[in-house]
Parts: sequence; structure tokens; C-alpha cells
Amino acid sequence: MNYSNPRQLQAVILDWAGTVIDFGSFAPTQIFVQAFAEFGVHLSLDEARGPMGMGKWDHIRALCNLPHIAERYCNAVGRKPCDDDVTALYERFMPLQIEHIAQHSALIPGALDTLDRLRQAGLKIGSCSGYPKVVMDKVIELAARQGYRADYVVASDETPNARPWPAQALANVIVLGIDDVAACVKVDDTVPGILEGRRAGMWTVALVCSGNALGVTWETYQALGREQLQRERARIHAQFAGSRPHYLIDTINDLPAAIADIQRRLARGEMPQAC
Repeated sequence: MNYSNPRQLQAVILDWAGTVIDFGSFAPTQIFVQAFAEFGVHLSLDEARGPMGMGKWDHIRALCNLPHIAERYCNAVGRKPCDDDVTALYERFMPLQIEHIAQHSALIPGALDTLDRLRQAGLKIGSCSGYPKVVMDKVIELAARQGYRADYVVASDETPNARPWPAQALANVIVLGIDDVAACVKVDDTVPGILEGRRAGMWTVALVCSGNALGVTWETYQALGREQLQRERARIHAQFAGSRPHYLIDTINDLPAAIADIQRRLARGEMPQAC
């Protein structure tokens, strides 16, 4: 048997919050702020967004590693945060997240029609998330009520390592029966999610205006002036630069055009690892 490059895409692997649901990725952000507040530690929304895309325990650990946040924690609790403190924050975060997840579970406008177009083009819809399974079970239920069902879902605690490692994306490859990682596209609104796709050997598409980086509601996004939107795009493109996404688009509704371009590139023999 001889190896040959794939000539057609087989699957799109989507993030959840900020990609398909919860336009501004508010559900996890606000709960991080609340969980820290219950320990007497102030955390801004912008600070909470910083490590977004990682598994939630790792996200809290990354926040606690920041000197200014560690200092606030020390002032409130009397010591610098260790792993036990991170676990305590995580254990407070989890029930709050489950309790409030429904408040930010709406599908992004147009997403369902876009995903139907991708399915009609013969693509499987995989997915993964920084949420652990206990939260994802609720997210899946809420999304199903709105008509969205991914072909496969991998939570952050269902693989040995969560993003930015490639394990969750590769779990989709295995279960969906994909024969080459280069026949997959990873779509995400965070740098760890794009790194996940890159490390898995997939095409990657970064979302600029939905999700964590812009961090606004759909209504606010729609109301942004042209010049302000261009400034925000430039800022967010710079944030993603180091992770080297193959494409940067505003929202999931721009994905079909990127998919069509990837199909053309595959047909020419291009591979994501070489780009």
C-alpha cells in the first residue's frame, strides 16, 4: 500500500462556546469571576478570558500563575495559590457553571443553517470543548433542543490532555472514522483551540468576531461601526498570529467559503502541515 494525500475534506471539528453557541463566550467567563469572588479575589472579565480554550482546571491554574492575581489571592487567603487552592476554586466553579450554563446557551444566529450546508456537502461534524463532561452533558442537551447535534463530542476530561494538546481533536478522528488528519478542519475562537488543531495536523480556522477575543454579544457585534470593527479585527489577528491559523474569519457563518478554499487546495495536493 502507498500513501497518497487526501483530496477531499471529511470532517469539521468545532469548538462549542463562542463557536456554535454563546456568541460572546460569556458562560465560562462570568463564572470564573464569580468563583474567584467567593474566595475574596477580584477578577475582571478580561482577566478571566485570558487562558480561554484550556480545560477549566488548567484555566484556573493559569490565572493563579499570573503574579498580580496570585498577589490578590494571597492578600485574601493568606498564601499564594497552590494546586489544592486551584482545585478548591475549580470545585466551586463547577456547580456554578452547571447552574448558569443555560443563560448563555443560544445557538449563534445562522449557525444551524451553516452546519446543515456542511453536512449536505458530505462533511461529518465533530466537536470538542474546554468544558468537562458534566457540563458538556448539559450543553449538548440545551443545543439539541435548538436542533444542533454534533456527530461526536469530546469533553476536556475525556482525554489524557486537553487543549492545547491534540488529544481531543484526534479522538474525533478515531471515532468518526477519518482516514487522514489532513482531511479535517479544526474551528475555534481561542489560541489553545487553534494550537490543538495545528498539533493534530489539521487545517485550522480561527473565529475573530464570535467568541472570546472580541467578547461581545451578537447585538453589540452587529452594531459595531466599520472602523471600530476593523481595529478589533487587527487586534485579534495579532493575538492569533503565533498559533498560525490557516484562516481567520468573523463567525461560523463565513466557514463555507473557507471550506471551499481548503477543498481547492487539497485538490491541488496542498497539505495543512506544510502551510
